[in-house]
Amino acid sequence: MSNFFSGLLALKRGPWEMVATILIGLGVFMLMQPFVLWAYTYSFITTLVGTVMFIIVSHFKE
Repeated sequence: MSNFFSGLLALKRGPWEMVATILIGLGVFMLMQPFVLWAYTYSFITTLVGTVMFIIVSHFKE
């Protein structure tokens, strides 16, 4: 786990892509659930932030 956090601090591609992928998945989950209105409301922006973040971090060094 310390490798993960040191990778985040060193701006390595792998850990940041994992965070972006989790954000995208969270946004899709928020979009598909029918119970919590605020989660549905913020699902698009969460997915968008994850997608833009993934595009940006894909240019980071290995």
